[in-house]
Amino acid sequence: MLPAMKIGEIRHAERSRYGKPLDGVRVLAVEQMQALPFATQLLAHLGADVVKVEHPVNGESGRGSRPQITDRDGRAVGATYLRNNLSKKSLALDLKNPEGRAIFERLVPHFDVVAENFKAGTMERLGLGYEALAALHPPLVYVSISGFGNRADSPYASWPAYAPVVEAMSGLYEPNRAPGQPPPVVVAGALGDNASALYAIIGTLAALRQRDRTGRGQYVDLAMYDAMIAMTDMVPFMWSMGEPPSAATAGRTGMVAAFAARDGHFVVAIFRDPQFERLARLIGHPEWCEDARFSTREGWAAHREDVIRPAVEAWAASQSKLEACRRLAAEGIPAGPSHLAPDIAADPHVRARDMLIEVPRPDADRPMLLIGNPVKLSDMAEGPVASFPSLGEHTDEILQEILGLEPAELAGLRERGAIGPGKGPEPERRTE
Repeated sequence: MLPAMKIGEIRHAERSRYGKPLDGVRVLAVEQMQALPFATQLLAHLGADVVKVEHPVNGESGRGSRPQITDRDGRAVGATYLRNNLSKKSLALDLKNPEGRAIFERLVPHFDVVAENFKAGTMERLGLGYEALAALHPPLVYVSISGFGNRADSPYASWPAYAPVVEAMSGLYEPNRAPGQPPPVVVAGALGDNASALYAIIGTLAALRQRDRTGRGQYVDLAMYDAMIAMTDMVPFMWSMGEPPSAATAGRTGMVAAFAARDGHFVVAIFRDPQFERLARLIGHPEWCEDARFSTREGWAAHREDVIRPAVEAWAASQSKLEACRRLAAEGIPAGPSHLAPDIAADPHVRARDMLIEVPRPDADRPMLLIGNPVKLSDMAEGPVASFPSLGEHTDEILQEILGLEPAELAGLRERGAIGPGKGPEPERRTE
C-alpha cells in the first residue's frame, strides 16, 4: 500500500516529460473562503502560477475559519484557508489604498486570468471590474464567482450567499425532508462552493482557448445558484415529468438505501430488475424473484423496511462493510461502504491515486491530510505540491520580479500601508 503523497514529492515522474497543461498560465486571484480558492488550487495542481491577493492585516476571510492552527509566522490560520491554498503565492496588498490599487493595475497585464469571488459589484466599486481591467489588458480572462452572478438581471444580485443558501434554492434539501420536519441542511464539504468552482474552471479554460484563437479575453460570470441548479437537475426535470423527487416517490425509480454490517454501514443502489434478483439470490432469498410483492420498484420501496432490510442486515451481520460490498460488487450489484475519515485515509484506492497529501503542521508533529488532484492525465506527473503560504510571504518576490520594484520602494509602500509583510520566517526543519 502506498503512503500518502507528501509536500514537494513527485509521483509517476515518467509522465512529466511534457510538463503540466497549464504551465505558463498566470492567475491573479482576489479570493476568499472556499469557491474560488478551491478552483485556483486545482488550476495550480494543473500547473498554473497562482498569486493570491490578501489584505495586509488579516488576510483573506478563510484564515479566520475554525478549527485553527498556528502558522510559522505566529498567526492563527483557519481550516478553510488550509484546505484551499496549496502551491499558491501570497501577495499582501490593500486594494482600498490608492497605491495598492495602482500596483494591482500594473500587475494585470502580466497575468492571463484575474479571478475574484466577492459580493457582486465589489470589484467594480474598487475600480477593478472587468471593463476597467480589460481596457488595460484586452487579452485578459476575468472570472467572477458570486451567489447570483454580476449581471443586473437577477433579482437576487445584491444578496450575500454561502453554499447552503444556493443549495437550498436549488431544491437539494427538499427530497429528503421528512413530513412535518424542516429540510435537513447538510454542509457536505460545501457542495455549492465546489460545484461552482468546477464550472468556473470550465469557463476559464474555455475562455483561454478562445483567446488563443482570437487574441481577445472575456468575462466569465459564474453564479453559484446556476451551478447548483445544474447539479440538482433532477429536481425541475422530474417535476416537469410529473414525478417530483421526494422521500415518498424515491422508490419509484429504484432502491437506494444504507444497511448495517458488522462494523458500520454500506450503501446499495439498485435501479434494474436483474440487480434486485441477484441481491435476492446472494442473501439467500431466491423466492423473492417469483414474489409478486417485489415485481415492481414500488414493491421494493413498500417492503424495504419490513422485509428487505432485516434480510440484508442478517446476511451482512457477520461481515465488515467492505466485505459485504465486495460480494455485492462481484454479483454486479452497485454498493459501497459508508466511510468515516479513518477509512478514507486507509483506503488503498485513495493512496494509489494520490488523493490525500500530507502537509506538515508548523505547530505539531502530526501532518494534516489535504485533498489531492482528482484530475489524472496520462502525461502529467503528480506534484510537486507546495505548502500553503503565510500571509504576504511572496509580496517582495512578486513585486520585485514582475514590476521591478526596488527595496526602498517596497519599504515606502509598506510604511504607507499599501502592501503588507514580505517573506515570513523559514519553517522549522524537521528530521525523520
